[in-house]
Amino acid sequence: MKAIRCVNYGAPSSLVLEETDDPAPKPGQVVIETLAAGLGYVDALLVAGLYQVKTPLPFVPGSEVAGKVIALGEGVADALMGKRVMALSPSGALAEKTALPAAACIPVPDVMSAEAAAGFIVSYCTALYGFETCGHLAAGETVLVLGAAGGVGMAAIDVAKAMGATVIAAASSETKRNAAKAAGADFTIDYTKNEWRAELEPLTGRRDVDLVYDPVGGDISETAFRCLAPGGRHLVIGFAAGAIPRIPLNLPLLKRSSIVGVDWGGYIRANPADNVPLLKTLTAMASEGRIHPEPSASYPLTEAPAVLQRLLDRESVGKPVITFSR
Repeated sequence: MKAIRCVNYGAPSSLVLEETDDPAPKPGQVVIETLAAGLGYVDALLVAGLYQVKTPLPFVPGSEVAGKVIALGEGVADALMGKRVMALSPSGALAEKTALPAAACIPVPDVMSAEAAAGFIVSYCTALYGFETCGHLAAGETVLVLGAAGGVGMAAIDVAKAMGATVIAAASSETKRNAAKAAGADFTIDYTKNEWRAELEPLTGRRDVDLVYDPVGGDISETAFRCLAPGGRHLVIGFAAGAIPRIPLNLPLLKRSSIVGVDWGGYIRANPADNVPLLKTLTAMASEGRIHPEPSASYPLTEAPAVLQRLLDRESVGKPVITFSR
């Protein structure tokens, strides 16, 4: 089978496409024939060796995969054979076949394409966990989404709208703002402007926002926090800008607002069973047409290095997915 491997940390252009042995299922595992693999900013950071945790070399990049079960290990129910599933893959996603724990495989709803499923788990679970469990988002509240045109931001727009929120999408270019608007945002703003906070006032009726969804970090975070209404919640998702913000603690005190960490991965590692109802809610929302997780674009396996470079350069719009031809 073909697989892309990272043999040295560095630019994604150094990734190699290799022929390697097909995986065999161990007890409790299945082998899936990969139909699509989702890629994100963290995947690009891991290839570059810039993430806070380094994956031992060599490794297959990507962690989100959707495919068809083609082999069963000992102890796995026969009913899984031939089923379409999506999963987080600890052994990487950019390979034509992958061995996975059967327990980690989630059935893909009939209404969801393989491409949508491949980019679904991380961004959408993080959004629902962040808004529902961490941010206690209520219908009618206003959410400010930073980095709104990335895969994480697009999922946040989709989930927040499904929960009845008004969404203001902040992005750095007209192309990205248009993409966020097409994804369902009610309003957009350019947060590269020096006085972008003032643009929020006519959008919120001068009452500020209830939640900030922040996968960006850097200097933008403090300004965004200052946009919160009393009792607001600033959800910390990540630091795509590269710098960890230092928000003065007198601001949460004076604004009577909260800074809340949203580490969905850490949450499910500590409470694995709790992700089952989260995913059931999300797949039901997708089946009912309340959320729309189709990726922004799909590319063949040979273009994966270029896709990862665009993610690293923050030039990508939406969630890119790699498709595997059969």
